[in-house]
Amino acid sequence: MEAESHEKRPMGVHIPSSNDDEIERMGIGRYLYTRLPTLVPPMHPAPNPFKALTLLNKQQWLFFTVAFCGWSWDAFDFFTVSLTTSELAKEFDKSVSDITWGITLVLMLRSVGAITFGIASDRWGRKWPFVVNNLLFVVLELGTGFCQTYKQFLACRALFGIAMGGLYGNAAATALEDCPMEARGVVSGLLQQGYAFGYLLAAAFARALVDTTPHGWRPLYWFGACPPVLIILFRLCLPETETFRQRQATREVVDGVASTFLSEGKTAVKRHWLLLIYLVLLMAGFNFMSHGSQDLYPTMIKNEFGFSADAVTVTQVVANLGALTGGTLCGWASQIFGRRFSIIVISIIGGALLYPYTFVTSKRVMAAALFEQFCVQGAWGVIPIHLMELSPGAIRTFAVGTAYQLGNLVSSASSTIESTIGERFPLPPTETGERRYEYGKVICIFMGCVYGYVIIVTFFGPERLGRQFDVAHDSDMAEVAAHRGKIDGGESDVEKAVSARIEG
Repeated sequence: MEAESHEKRPMGVHIPSSNDDEIERMGIGRYLYTRLPTLVPPMHPAPNPFKALTLLNKQQWLFFTVAFCGWSWDAFDFFTVSLTTSELAKEFDKSVSDITWGITLVLMLRSVGAITFGIASDRWGRKWPFVVNNLLFVVLELGTGFCQTYKQFLACRALFGIAMGGLYGNAAATALEDCPMEARGVVSGLLQQGYAFGYLLAAAFARALVDTTPHGWRPLYWFGACPPVLIILFRLCLPETETFRQRQATREVVDGVASTFLSEGKTAVKRHWLLLIYLVLLMAGFNFMSHGSQDLYPTMIKNEFGFSADAVTVTQVVANLGALTGGTLCGWASQIFGRRFSIIVISIIGGALLYPYTFVTSKRVMAAALFEQFCVQGAWGVIPIHLMELSPGAIRTFAVGTAYQLGNLVSSASSTIESTIGERFPLPPTETGERRYEYGKVICIFMGCVYGYVIIVTFFGPERLGRQFDVAHDSDMAEVAAHRGKIDGGESDVEKAVSARIEG
């Protein structure tokens, strides 16, 4: 495993043979034969998580921090609707189900944002699409806070879905492209937990701002529009990542930026289309895992177990603390044991914990919730770096963001599926006549199937642990350059020109 910085890696478009594309050259039988042997943990030496984080230089820390802030506030803005559904329903004289269409529209249109901003980020850089993304957060959160009609509300949330979908791939690329190889796992886990952190912030500020002023729910949205301004200023002070600058310089030398980008994209899709489909299938399973274990869970412990509102809140906080811990530690562990092995093992443990997670009716279920979400988000902690290592370099932001959001789209009906099936298992009503259903049984069975799916898809999938992200190790770029006669067997004039552009 190489631990060199980008400055010490060879630059240019002369690509030595590597194992990155070995999968594409395999026959189906050979590939299937290698799935079990390649699952054996490589047991790479890795520093403890705290020492690994010291490997990041100042600029790499700044890149991670701005990406984490953007991803966390993306989550904050998303959960503002989830936390104010009752207030919004009262304001617009609609049912709660009508208001949840604002959530559904966000989930449906996230893929549009992932495609649009992903292509923009791969073509023009990580910086300006990130800035535009956050500008949209400012405008749309303010717009939601000033909505006077239900139609205006739906329009704002639909547009917000596009903005939200564009951030994930960009944040992953910004945080991880220049990250030292030994620290990738722990940084991946920390980045992914920005989503859980954003949820905790949203819950805290909702408690502080909703219905505490004459403006009702609106201050939460007005406040939500403010931090992105600081995040934008933060990003404006930082340059492009070294990896993207290197790729852009190579494009200029080979055949011009626009022409080379289009050629790279066509080559990447042509060579890796099966891998891109696999990424969507993998992310569908992961999104089913998170939505299936989380969306209906507060309803279950309140409706079926009889928890008070305060007990529900405490249980959710405990579960999210488990999520934050699991994502960080499992992301780090995947650097030692491999991405696929780590996902499969933590999924097996998560499956074993489903019974106490859904059938312990006392407050001791909080312990099960902590460890179950440790497993769910532990598996998720591996995902940012796993997707980055698998995705073609030329369309890395597009591939990561689109796979994530298409998987989210597929899984968006998780809570509807669980609640619909749950209504087939009625329980005696409460003293007030409120209907109750045995949601725990449904969540347990549903999540058992989801874990099984994730384990199977991960087992048969590829892995590129330790893959280099720089253009010198990108065989797609090598093929594009070779077609133009710009590559040779030794150090070429192209390599020298690229180095000169980057150093200049």
